[in-house]
Amino acid sequence: MRFSLHPDPQTQISRPNKSDGLGYNIISGFQSIDDEMDSLIDLSDPSKALDLSRIRYQLIRLEDTITFHLIERAQFALNKNIYVPGALDIPNSELSFMDWYLREQEKLQSIIRRYESPDEYPFFPDALQKQILKPLHYPRILHPNDVNVNDKIKLFYVETFLPALCPDFGREDRGESQENYGSSATCDIACLQALSRRIHFGKFVAESKFQSDPEKYTKLIKAADRAGIAEAITNAAVEKKVLERLRLKCLTYGTDPSIGAGPENQAKIDADHVVSLYKDFVIPLTKDVEVEYLMQRLEPAE
Repeated sequence: MRFSLHPDPQTQISRPNKSDGLGYNIISGFQSIDDEMDSLIDLSDPSKALDLSRIRYQLIRLEDTITFHLIERAQFALNKNIYVPGALDIPNSELSFMDWYLREQEKLQSIIRRYESPDEYPFFPDALQKQILKPLHYPRILHPNDVNVNDKIKLFYVETFLPALCPDFGREDRGESQENYGSSATCDIACLQALSRRIHFGKFVAESKFQSDPEKYTKLIKAADRAGIAEAITNAAVEKKVLERLRLKCLTYGTDPSIGAGPENQAKIDADHVVSLYKDFVIPLTKDVEVEYLMQRLEPAE
């Protein structure tokens, strides 16, 4: 299945090679401990945080995170009522149940420094609280900017992606006393936060590419050439490998290896849905984040 955002002709996804060139074996999914430690993003070190190979490795790890969270969400019905404001009675709130839960989670997580990290972006900035842990002192890695696409992420996830992902059990919603509203919303929050982190990581990619060729990007930015910037930051070969790797992960993580192939080993998630999520939404929106970040790159820093 394909989603309607940024549609383009369907491409055939072939089985990937054993390695994608980043030191990560996409067949086994394992990497040596030494390689892994060398590849992790260190946000306290700007030179490492902007190393493209480290950024790509972090994005690969986020593929795992997102895939597992989506597998968890796919076991529950859509439970549409949790996304409708007023459908559930929540004291002192006009939000939908999922939005209320997400806002409360962000309120709590802000207290323990989640949103101090430069790669985390809240869906409800007004909910953030004063932290109880001492602040972490990150160096400035990204240029100051106001790019935040969480509203787009949540809208697409709830209105377009979830209806395609969730199973239809052939019955009407039985209400909060019989449906898995809490479990569904818990999975949603994990999915949304992982998708947000993945998409906003495009800022690190954009900054790395800007620093690798400031003259080229400065010229494009001054000309407000968004199409030119998008073309300059695009690596079609990498995007193709992402989709190949993601399909294989869904097919691997979404089945029980102890059962083997056969009709009884039903996939826990439709790989086509997840590949389409990336191809039609995650990758294009990440590219939008990169472009809009770069459009602010030459503005004076405060």
